[in-house]
Amino acid sequence: MTRIIIEEDHFLKIIPVVLDPATAEEHCGAVADFFAHDVPDFLAWCSRLRQRLPGLYPAEVVFAADETDLARKINDADGIVVEGFRIDDAILSAASRLAVVHKFGTITGNIDLVACARRGIAVPTLRRMVNVAVAEQAFALMLALAKRIGEFNGVVEEAALLQRGLRIRPRQSRHIGYSNFAGITGLKTMLGATLGIIGFGEVGREVARRARAFEMDVVYFQRTRLASSIEEEFGARYMPLHNLMARADYIQVQLPSNDQTRGLIGRDALARIKPGAVLIDVARPELIDRDALVGALDSGRLGGLGLDVLYTEPCDPAEPLLRYRDRNVILLPHTAVASRANALHDVETLCVNLWRGITKRGR
Repeated sequence: MTRIIIEEDHFLKIIPVVLDPATAEEHCGAVADFFAHDVPDFLAWCSRLRQRLPGLYPAEVVFAADETDLARKINDADGIVVEGFRIDDAILSAASRLAVVHKFGTITGNIDLVACARRGIAVPTLRRMVNVAVAEQAFALMLALAKRIGEFNGVVEEAALLQRGLRIRPRQSRHIGYSNFAGITGLKTMLGATLGIIGFGEVGREVARRARAFEMDVVYFQRTRLASSIEEEFGARYMPLHNLMARADYIQVQLPSNDQTRGLIGRDALARIKPGAVLIDVARPELIDRDALVGALDSGRLGGLGLDVLYTEPCDPAEPLLRYRDRNVILLPHTAVASRANALHDVETLCVNLWRGITKRGR
């Protein structure tokens, strides 16, 4: 039977439901429920996909918790799927029949491509629709906060505007137009603004692509600076974290959650933030220290906040950020990945790539 080893990831837990008939019923049920609101016939979708992949289904799908675990399990693997695990010459030497190393993304810096090519191992990549959707959400939050859309959605009658403390300017069409007749302040334009991206991985790069279309100045920070060729490709400049916080008009935090990143945006970082800057997090809330975040909002130094994932899900009614939701804060119930069709696209593409690599090697 075909054997596939997969780096543990929430989305990759869909794969065994598609390919491994031994997958526990509870696992299948949980994944089907994950899709239910958009794809009520998910298990039927799996069945149709299997019919298109003769020689791949049925497969044994095994998860690897870390690189050491992967090394223990790789010997008889036909295919592996990795996001962050390093795939080097040593681990490839332990694989007796490996045909494909699938990158769950597009950045292949963790994979020794030369060693794979020398062994005839295919290395397909995947521009994940889920990542595209998350980048779009980040940009939607930036735009909504720049234009104060959330705050003034539906606030259009004279009474409602006056209740907000605004003055209704009289119409004087002979002399001037009537745009922004209520004199709403703080409306911003993206052109020429500086976007600071903290974590220039898959999603960070998708955001940078969109920022270039808006003619923004893109700077980034992460532990390891990128090659100049990549910086040129995305029109981005490296900047130390503290400098980025002081320079950027919009800041997007896009890092994995681990011991090095949790609380990275704390009191010190937020104390350095450019007054009026907007902070966006569509990754993990724990990247930002909550007490420091509330303090930055209370002080007025932070000009806006967009969060797609809250500190508790569903949100605790006592969450202090809730008192800002009618002002300059947008809080969303973890919707950045958008329609489950994005996940279906990613799963289907990945499975087809595995099938091509494994069946081609078998001929």
